[in-house]
Amino acid sequence: MRKLRPSKVRKLRNVCGLVLFGSLLLSGGCSLPSSGPATLLSGHRAPGSLPYGFVRVTPHVVDILARAVPRLATDFSDRRPEDIKFGIGDIVSVTIFEASAGGLFIPSEAGVRPGNFVTIPNQAVDAHGNITVPYAGEIRALGRTQVQVQQSIVDALKNRAIEPQVVVSLVDQRTSMITVLGDTSSQRLPARAEGERVLDVITRAGGTKNPGYDEWVMLERNGRRSLAPLGALIYEPENNIYARAGDLIYIYQDPQTFLSFGATGTQTQVPFNAWRLSLAEALAKVGGLNDASADPASVFLYRGETRDVAVQLGIDPAKFEGPIIPVIYSIDLRDHAGYFLATKFEMRNKDVIYVSNAATVEITKFLNFISTISTTVEDPIQTAISVYSLKAAIKGTGSFVNVTGNTGVVSTTPVTTSGPTTP
Repeated sequence: MRKLRPSKVRKLRNVCGLVLFGSLLLSGGCSLPSSGPATLLSGHRAPGSLPYGFVRVTPHVVDILARAVPRLATDFSDRRPEDIKFGIGDIVSVTIFEASAGGLFIPSEAGVRPGNFVTIPNQAVDAHGNITVPYAGEIRALGRTQVQVQQSIVDALKNRAIEPQVVVSLVDQRTSMITVLGDTSSQRLPARAEGERVLDVITRAGGTKNPGYDEWVMLERNGRRSLAPLGALIYEPENNIYARAGDLIYIYQDPQTFLSFGATGTQTQVPFNAWRLSLAEALAKVGGLNDASADPASVFLYRGETRDVAVQLGIDPAKFEGPIIPVIYSIDLRDHAGYFLATKFEMRNKDVIYVSNAATVEITKFLNFISTISTTVEDPIQTAISVYSLKAAIKGTGSFVNVTGNTGVVSTTPVTTSGPTTP
């Protein structure tokens, strides 16, 4: 029987290994497993990929982002609202006083009626914006305040009545309303003359139906909209601005979440469960950085920023299209200062956190990959040698070669059976 020499075994193993490794290279199968980009800091980008801005987190960057958070006070003034003005459909009461009897409205007979005033029946501001007062004619009310309408009536009667004085009251307010919708008792509420803030209006409407940290408030005024978490109105009083007639307040639930990838304790979608969350708190929520694989210098946060914020961050907006610019923030947690910055860096809804692997992890992956290839090559060779040795054992005596190239002798001990034999 022809023996398989050890040198031939080694050659066969090497050839098989080269063939398998070469096939993996050609097929692209030699790429090491990874949970994300490993060359972000090098600036490498695939041709034709989406452009993005790259920003290293510094105290200046944190200050810029702190001013860019969604807040009502940023978009609207907090001036006290103007006096309520009459609108079409409002029900108005007019009371006219005269200085003495015998005038236009007060009879000269003192016993006829008590007092020195007369109240005109309630009336609505008509479609033309006017009300009607006897002996004064039509008085303009639309878009005017109570004091302005009173003065107009006095001016119309002063040459006919005895030192007339007028009191105009709003009996049924049907305009100058504030609309509240969403996760509350949706209704239209009359604006109050003394002025009230957004939280006062929400409270008057019945409050919110869901936890405050998941609620958002959208305020629409004069065709403009602004958005802020409900918590911003509660914990930052400057955002609880005055509501005004004609405002639309929409309250809705939108749980804030962020995504975690890479060398962190877990890779998942995580809810804020708070109206405000810092980057340090977000990392703690996912178990921090993986001590065995993470590179503390390569912590990245992905977010879309408006063009004006991107310009403040030093990004050239010319190469980007649309109102939102993709931005990647980088923070170095090898530096003690990085942790202080992470506690001030405020997370936003739908942010993405990615932590790169350390360089040593990539080397370990490569060595494990080579070990896997070696084992994959040796398994079929060992199987072939075992088959060769088995054939030799069946035929009698023969030499075998194990996978390491050592030779041995197959035992020729007769095989006995307990069954009947053939004569």
